[in-house]
Amino acid sequence: MGGKWKPLILYFLKHGSQRYGELKRSVRGISHKMLIQQLKTLERDGIVSRTDYGEIPPRVDYALTPLGHSLCEALRPLCSWGDQHTEMIAATIDKRDA
Repeated sequence: MGGKWKPLILYFLKHGSQRYGELKRSVRGISHKMLIQQLKTLERDGIVSRTDYGEIPPRVDYALTPLGHSLCEALRPLCSWGDQHTEMIAATIDKRDA
């Protein structure tokens, strides 16, 4: 679960399956290449499932597997910590980027 993008992808998928374009809009700042890489890794690791409907235009959905849902539950305390410290985290990032 390394990297900054995977937890965000899991966060948006925990609410239900999403198409690639929906995920791309939700996970702001991620490049096409990085999103594809992260989704492939999560799929390979059994965290995310990919459903290709074989239609034209292409339609592919991504969803959490049962293992992915259990991982989201394990990450819940970390999310709560982030919510409690949002202002301090934002200030630290702003200071670092300045």
